[in-house]
Amino acid sequence: MSELRRHWTPTAVLFLVLAVAGLVGTWTFNVLAIVQMSDFLGDLVTSGPAVSSITVDLLVVAIAGSAFIIIEARRLGMRFGWAYVVLSGITAFAFTFPLFLAMRQRHLTARREATAGA
Repeated sequence: MSELRRHWTPTAVLFLVLAVAGLVGTWTFNVLAIVQMSDFLGDLVTSGPAVSSITVDLLVVAIAGSAFIIIEARRLGMRFGWAYVVLSGITAFAFTFPLFLAMRQRHLTARREATAGA
């Protein structure tokens, strides 16, 4: 059991909590849209300038974050960095980005401990 808790710093736990909040928060509305048979993509761009502004804002952040995930995962030698980007299309970027940050923090902590122990 202690192996499961290794490398979980307070920062990693914070990012993991944010990932869970992002998953629950987005999927609550996704399920509501599905139940109401809403035109999900159409609603994003046709519900007025404020919604369109938020949509563009979040889209740009998601693209920048996706690039960061792939570049940072490669830089640190983390495997399957691309999977977080793919998973965001199935779940939500509000889930996968903080999840990546949590796993990144664990990876950095493990690396730091390995270096200190060597």
